[in-house]
Amino acid sequence: MPGLLRGVARTAVVAGTATAVSNRVSRRQGQRWNAEQAQQAPPPQPPPPPAPAPPSGGVDRLAALQQLAELKAQGVLTEDEFNAEKARILAS
Repeated sequence: MPGLLRGVARTAVVAGTATAVSNRVSRRQGQRWNAEQAQQAPPPQPPPPPAPAPPSGGVDRLAALQQLAELKAQGVLTEDEFNAEKARILAS
């Protein structure tokens, strides 16, 4: 019986060692592959340029003035704030 127990113990030690070595090799290989992929990855693309500002035409001014009038009618803007913003829009 002691010979059998010794054989089982030896098999367990060998299997445990093989598993530990295999896991270590797998981790190292995975790290190496990740490093290679990081080196081969294309550089990140720059963000697209911002959209051009709309031309300052009558349509934009008219829409801004209408929105401003709505805010005044709702009581969000005072008469002085309304006049100041209206002057700024018309000056642009």
